[in-house]
Amino acid sequence: MKIAALGIDVGSTTVKMVGVNTAGEMVWNHLEVVDPRVEKQVDSFIDILQKEIGSREGIPLVATGYGRNLVHQAVKKVTEITCHARGVFRQLGHGGTLVDIGGQDSKVIIVGDQGRVIDFAMNDKCAAGTGRFLENSAARMQVPIEEMGAVALSATEEVSISSTCTVFAESEIISMVAHGVAVEPILMGLHRSLIRRIVSMVHSVGLVPPLLLSGGVVKNPAIRKVIEEETKEKVFMPEHPQLMGAYGAALFALDME
Repeated sequence: MKIAALGIDVGSTTVKMVGVNTAGEMVWNHLEVVDPRVEKQVDSFIDILQKEIGSREGIPLVATGYGRNLVHQAVKKVTEITCHARGVFRQLGHGGTLVDIGGQDSKVIIVGDQGRVIDFAMNDKCAAGTGRFLENSAARMQVPIEEMGAVALSATEEVSISSTCTVFAESEIISMVAHGVAVEPILMGLHRSLIRRIVSMVHSVGLVPPLLLSGGVVKNPAIRKVIEEETKEKVFMPEHPQLMGAYGAALFALDME
C-alpha cells in the first residue's frame, strides 16, 4: 500500500483519517470516537498508520473539522465545507447541492466545477437540525442509534413533532409515550422534523440538482428516504459518506506533493 497524502477530519463526535495514493484514490482510513485529548488521539492515529506502512516521513497531512487547529502535524488547515465539497465531487464525479449532516451541525453546500464551493448555508447554533437531535431522541426512546432508521421505516403511520427545539421535542416525546403512542411513528416523525429543518436550509441557498449527501448521519436509511420525499429529488451518496471531509483534506494534501 503506497500512501502519497493524508487528510484528517477532527469532528465534534468522531475523528477520521484518510490516506490516498498518487492517483487520489482512497487506499487507507481509520475512524474513532473523538477523545477530549485530541492532540494525543492524532498522535495515536499516526502511530497506527506507521505500524501499517513503516514511516509517514515526507507524506503531507492536511487537517479539517472543528479541531483542525489542534493537529500540529498538519502542513495546512482547510475548512470542512471546502473539504466535503472536494471529496464528494471526486467520489461522485459531479457537483450539485450537497447536504452534509454531522453530529453537531448541518451544512448545505452548492458544489460547482472541480468541487468548488459556490454557496453554502450552515446550522451550528441549534441541535434540532443535526445528528445530536436523533441521538438524544434515541436515548429517550431506548433505541440504539444505529437501529433508529430501520425502526422508523417500519412504522405504518407517523406522528407530527411540532417543536423545532431539541428540548421541547423531548417533552413532546415524553407526552406521546405517556399517551401510549408507539415508538415507530414517533421516530418517523422525528426524522421528518429534522429533515424539514435541513430542507429549509436547502431552499435558502437554492436547490441545484443533483442532491448529494455526506456525513455520518446520512448512513441512516430513514434520513435518505425522508429527504427524497421532502425535496422530490433522488439523492446520491458516496461509498463512505462519513469520510468525505478527511478525503477532501487528503486531496488538498496531494496537491502539495
